[in-house]
Amino acid sequence: MTTQPRLRTSPIVLLAPLTGRVVPLPDVPDPVFSGGMLGDGIGIDPAEGRLLAPCDGVVSQLAGTGHALTITSEEGAEVLLHIGIDTVELGGEGFHALVAEGARVHAGDLLVEFDLATVRRKARSAVSVVAIANGDAYHIDQRADGDVTAGQAPLLTVRWASGTEQSAAAPPLPGEGPALRRSVRLTAPGGLHARPAARARHAARGLDARVEVLFGDRRAPVDSVVALLGLGAGEGTIVELLATGSQAALAVDAVARELVRAIDAETADAPPAALPRSGDAAALPPHVLAGVCAAPGIAIGPLVHAGVGVIDVPEFATGTAADEDHRLDLALAAADAGLTALVRNAPAAADIFAVHRVLLEDPVLLDAAREHVSFGKSAGYAWRSAIRAQAGVLARLDDPLLAGRAADLRDVEQRVLHALGHAPSPRGTLPDGAVLAADDFTPSDLAALDRERVAALVMARGGATSHAAIIARHLGIPALVAVGDALHAIRNETQVVVDATAGRIDFAPAALEIERARTERQRLANVRSTNRQAAGEATATRDGRHIEVAANIATNGDARDAVDHGADAVGLLRTELLFMHRQAAPGIAEHRAAYQEIVDTLQGRSAIIRTLDVGADKSVGYLALPPEQNPALGLRGIRLAQVRPDLLDDQLRGLLAVQPFGRVRIMLPMVTDVPELLRIRARIDELAEAIGRTARIEVGVMIEVPAAALLADQLARHADFLSIGTNDLTQYTLAMDRGHPALAAQADSLHPAVLRLVDATVRGAAQHGKWVGVCGAMAADPDAVPVLVGLGVSELSVAPLAVPDVKARVRGLDYTQCRRVAAELLSLASATEVRAASRVAWPHRG
Repeated sequence: MTTQPRLRTSPIVLLAPLTGRVVPLPDVPDPVFSGGMLGDGIGIDPAEGRLLAPCDGVVSQLAGTGHALTITSEEGAEVLLHIGIDTVELGGEGFHALVAEGARVHAGDLLVEFDLATVRRKARSAVSVVAIANGDAYHIDQRADGDVTAGQAPLLTVRWASGTEQSAAAPPLPGEGPALRRSVRLTAPGGLHARPAARARHAARGLDARVEVLFGDRRAPVDSVVALLGLGAGEGTIVELLATGSQAALAVDAVARELVRAIDAETADAPPAALPRSGDAAALPPHVLAGVCAAPGIAIGPLVHAGVGVIDVPEFATGTAADEDHRLDLALAAADAGLTALVRNAPAAADIFAVHRVLLEDPVLLDAAREHVSFGKSAGYAWRSAIRAQAGVLARLDDPLLAGRAADLRDVEQRVLHALGHAPSPRGTLPDGAVLAADDFTPSDLAALDRERVAALVMARGGATSHAAIIARHLGIPALVAVGDALHAIRNETQVVVDATAGRIDFAPAALEIERARTERQRLANVRSTNRQAAGEATATRDGRHIEVAANIATNGDARDAVDHGADAVGLLRTELLFMHRQAAPGIAEHRAAYQEIVDTLQGRSAIIRTLDVGADKSVGYLALPPEQNPALGLRGIRLAQVRPDLLDDQLRGLLAVQPFGRVRIMLPMVTDVPELLRIRARIDELAEAIGRTARIEVGVMIEVPAAALLADQLARHADFLSIGTNDLTQYTLAMDRGHPALAAQADSLHPAVLRLVDATVRGAAQHGKWVGVCGAMAADPDAVPVLVGLGVSELSVAPLAVPDVKARVRGLDYTQCRRVAAELLSLASATEVRAASRVAWPHRG
């Protein structure tokens, strides 16, 4: 006697088949799953390697590799259980199925045991999916969130969609036209597994045709993923497509294309509906705060509020004014010596501390401090009063970039007070693995960090390109900025998990979340080690598109780091340090010696050297430039030559003298039109002729303003190359200061407007056969790298320590796919949408 199905009027409650954290379906890192092509459902990031039955039913399909199976419930729902992403490529490694196809199971029965560590290490993602494969007949009423326990927690409540009852028999073939047959060899790894089956079904939808897939003595309609999986057609086998209907030929072409498409290209043709939009992501739990990633990484540890202790400074001097003047002079000298050491030991932050050294000799500050001393004030009180008066002036300015420099003044204030013998109230010893939290950190705060005890930095304010962010990246410490005032409400020494890469801090993590973070942190460390070992190799995409990965440097120490980390060249040598902290500009011989030393260190690699770019937040006192209401839009970059042509001439003469010829290229900053370029190009040729140099030196243009991007076709006619400075291009395009804390999350280089300017630059350069590089922070952004490659950028220049990871990222890309998807991203509406779509198309886990 045949068992009748239960009445479909009652809802089906599916238990969680895995223990772990629920992942909303749109956030599953694969467009086939996230777009619902396999059916509606939910994801789980597993915490252990045991898959249990979510309901009573029959195992109607079991993958030979053990990574996926389908249970047909007693009510008729086809529940697909898929462990991990791309796990078919493991060929069964780490999977042990405990049931057979056709077996009857009960809710909570153990179905598959798998090695979770192997899946996390070798698969694209461990996130697993529970989907209703015959979703046309069912809809989901309720979904769990948070953490779930296998066999215990309800995961989904599924209800029969009334009016969709169909006969169990396959529908008859449409009568129009003869049957069309075609043989297809399955070339994708794993054969006809879940994702090719879902794509095949999707391809045939909407066409007036019925397609069946025949394999051996089995046949399955293409509109049933479960039936397709049940064929058991593996990689390299031949299946036959049988189609009838007025559009049979179109349907066969579409299905055949999906069945032979290689797995590494599967994300390339995801339908637009599979691209998440900004409103798709679930809201963060109340115990998780969002921020902006300043330096990637994961950390677990006690949160320590690192507020600067109060420094008690006596107001009145105990000695004469001459004594206090002398004490102040000694303190300034000591602070200067300390900054000199910091410049030497932290070259990535050298320009920051060079600015601080200039502040120590600023006449306005010194005169104000000495005036206070003359009225009987102590040296410490006098210095603090002078600094705070000037900081107050800056903080009230309309220009947020200059207002942000008040933090530099406060940093210098503390340094001199320390040198005078004043110290803040003691904070005590930091616990191991401390996550330091503050409103913001000064460069000196970070330079004095106990690297052995500090695991991460979290700031309520700040931006991803702030001084603190730059130093955190140099030190390799995960850092999160722009978290907001809610950060201050977290109790001191609360155990937290910081995922700076994902831009969040969890201040009430479950034990499962802590363990997951530890596992991921170790995995990332292993990935970085592997990437470093391969860093010296040339870099190309999987389909052979060569991408040069260069380094951004400022000092000879940076040059050594670039060589050590496998940089192919130097894509940007900043020359501002050579002009700072001195009474007069460097001469020709000094220029040549500085650049020659770096070129020698590079061991044959070429270097693009940018001419002086001061202005905005980088000032040089002896230039005596007129005051500007908005320095970011004033005499900066190549415009400085309008008032001080001698500075540029001396620098160019030094550059032209570097040996061997051809090792150095010159890059001009802040160019806006062709006449500017032609004027400087002509001057370079004159100076070269004057020293007897016949070999033409390459001259490029830095694309930093929208005008230059829009005129790229004209500039490329005369320039040898173009290099996009995405930090400035973003802030000028979006009218958002890149260091403004309130705008940190919005000033995103992946904004479609910025991407369109990148696209315009590459297209303009291509008209004249010129190459385009990117030397801004965007070049090291994992979400941005595939987009830049797809838009046609051929060089990425990043911080030396980032070179190995960027090279590894490029090697995992398919250029053809990058081009296709990047073109689609240009039509999106926001940076949020672009990032979400990028993570679907090119998931990355380190």
